[in-house]
Amino acid sequence: MRDDIPGHVNRFDGSASAHTVVQAGEVSGGVHFHHQVPLPAPVIVPHQLRSSVRHFVNRSEERTRLSSLVADRNDEPHAVRVAAITGTAGVGKTSLALHWAHSIRPHFPGGELYANLRGYTAGSPATPQEILGRFLEDLGVPATHVPAEPERRETMFRSLLAERRMLLVLDNAADSSQIRPLLPATSGCLVVVTSRDDLSGLVRQEGALRLDVTTFPTTDAVELLRAATAGYRTSDHRGDLAALARLCAGLPLALRIAAERAAGWPSMPLGELIDDLRDESARWSVLTAEAEEGSDAMRSVFEWSYQALSNPAARLFRRLGLHPGNEFGLPAAARLAGSDPAHVRGLLDTLVRAHLLERRPAGRYEFHDLLRAYAAEQVRREESETERTEILRRCLGWYLHTAYAAQCAMAPFDRYDLDDRIPAPAAALRFENYQSAFDWYRAESANLVTATRTAADAGFPEIAWRLAVVLRAVYMHQNAFDEWETTARIGVEAAARAGEQHGEAEALESLGKAAFQALRLDEAEEHHRASLALRRRIGDGCGMAVSVNALGLIGLRRRRLEEARAHFTDGAEIFRDLGDRRWTALVRSNLAETLCELGRGEEAQALIEQVLADFRELGDRACEGNALCLLSWAQRTSGQAEAAACSIRAALSIADDENNEVWQGHWLAESARVERARGNPEESLRLFQKSAAIQQKLGDASREATALDGAGEACQSLARFEEAAELHRRAADTYRQLDSHWQLARAQAHLADALTSLGDHESARAAREEALHLLGSFDDPRAITLAGQVARCLSDDNGS
Repeated sequence: MRDDIPGHVNRFDGSASAHTVVQAGEVSGGVHFHHQVPLPAPVIVPHQLRSSVRHFVNRSEERTRLSSLVADRNDEPHAVRVAAITGTAGVGKTSLALHWAHSIRPHFPGGELYANLRGYTAGSPATPQEILGRFLEDLGVPATHVPAEPERRETMFRSLLAERRMLLVLDNAADSSQIRPLLPATSGCLVVVTSRDDLSGLVRQEGALRLDVTTFPTTDAVELLRAATAGYRTSDHRGDLAALARLCAGLPLALRIAAERAAGWPSMPLGELIDDLRDESARWSVLTAEAEEGSDAMRSVFEWSYQALSNPAARLFRRLGLHPGNEFGLPAAARLAGSDPAHVRGLLDTLVRAHLLERRPAGRYEFHDLLRAYAAEQVRREESETERTEILRRCLGWYLHTAYAAQCAMAPFDRYDLDDRIPAPAAALRFENYQSAFDWYRAESANLVTATRTAADAGFPEIAWRLAVVLRAVYMHQNAFDEWETTARIGVEAAARAGEQHGEAEALESLGKAAFQALRLDEAEEHHRASLALRRRIGDGCGMAVSVNALGLIGLRRRRLEEARAHFTDGAEIFRDLGDRRWTALVRSNLAETLCELGRGEEAQALIEQVLADFRELGDRACEGNALCLLSWAQRTSGQAEAAACSIRAALSIADDENNEVWQGHWLAESARVERARGNPEESLRLFQKSAAIQQKLGDASREATALDGAGEACQSLARFEEAAELHRRAADTYRQLDSHWQLARAQAHLADALTSLGDHESARAAREEALHLLGSFDDPRAITLAGQVARCLSDDNGS
């Protein structure tokens, strides 16, 4: 069941292989009513900086230069301040950025945002749209209302930061193009970027202050070694420390690993440890004669530290190099190790102490990308191909089945049920509720994309497409368009390569839903038709009906109502023959909505009354409430205003019971229409105001516009024509931005009526001309009736 208004929350659900689509809009302006103050959006002050590194040494000159950006913020009030910290791998860019960022936090009361852009990590770099989506959620925008379009994400982000003083740390950037969409547009914000790239584009076009971080001079390197070994070693000679520093090439990452090795052997003379490292360095110099000094030193230190690990710790370290991403949790590490989590936790602690891993909040761990590459090299060198294949299969299978558990908790009515092709591991996680599943998904979202790609590339296409399809229900509820489309495309190719046509059809279905949700209707239709063709070929009756229903929704979205009615009729018949009660009820609800749009309220009413019992017995409160809202619509347009009031009150009771503002905001608008039909314009205005305030809070621009337009009609009933005209203008502006022609035509017709009452006949004529032009593209009875009314009024305007 869904609503045919771009920007709204639209749902079409089903049973085991059903999929709910949520179509969301964006924040666009405020709500301005007389006599009522709209609900304020929640003020969220994020504090996302990672902890600063221990034993931070010097960098005083660099910090002084950076601090000039904090002092100078008024010269160009509309230009964001950007610090570009560049330098080679392992030189301490992130450490400097975080240490300095923590020191200037008091200057930014709006909070701090942090993102690892994964410019040089395993898998693909983070896309700007992925980061923007996450930032918007972190700033209080519900996931279902994050816009699909890149430009709208950027403008929403800049709007939210326009009046705030915030600090953004964008770590590990690939290049300048990855950064630009993430920049605010005000000097009240400061952006700190780290990258191995020189970011010359950012310097040239955005005026960024570039700071090239170099390796430590011997004095600073020795200071770091002394600080890191204090309490363990107190008698090391400065000459030995200087020799160790030179072997580490002055690179902080290498120095910290070397210091930890030295601290772990307090009784061994430092000279012996240096001789070991020197031998390792000489060996790598022979093997990598063309390598740069820093790279050569880094590899030597890695090998030196790796060789000192116990066999179990070394085995875990190299096997972690097979993990799809740089960051992971204990359960994934345990699957790679093939051991129980308690044992693996101890080994991870060993690797953290050796500075071969970094500990992250919430029980997670992260590789520096150089160390991950080194671990991957070691596993290729020390484990057979058969062993590596089995380890990776085990890890990917764990991700598949844990993602399946997450979708079951997050979208139980919409899940895709796995077959037994990939056996479920005993260690797959289970989730007790939505929040625990959502937390896992948020932590693993980047890894899930990389795992899908890794499965396809590593010869596990059967895992790749199933993972893509399992993630569909999660993505559609979160508006995670980038990840959704990426994994779905991988899934289509993987299933085709595996010769699994069912999987290919499912992945195409996912692509179609993603495109539909992003309002790319031509693309959505192409994918759904391709999926339908495959399902016909393999005789998948249920899948065929799902595709037919999807095509019906596209027709409803385009307001090709007879086309939509035919699709929904066919789909409902197929599901009825298959004995699928929920899908039958769902598609018949979509058919009832189409009948309401066609002005056939009595026919729609009979249909909805039949499906309500099914939804109630199935316990699907969302579909029950939506059916009640549709029933109210049908009753209202059939002249049964009192019955409609009872139906919509029942729907709102469900929203209250479930504490669901999305449902409440939508159904309040229908309640307001009912009150207007009952001759209660004051109450109608109050309900429309409440609906608009909720939609503004939720960030649903289109439904906010619907409530504004309805409030304008209520104001006209109260002879408050100036207020009405302003409300209709606001609604029309939003519909014009959303390219919603049907809704825009109605708003302009309403505006023209208000302007006529105000005596502004010229503006009224212009509004009616636009409405009539828009209505010319629709041929359904409601549109034809409205066009006739507008044309008559326009004729009267011209006559006057």
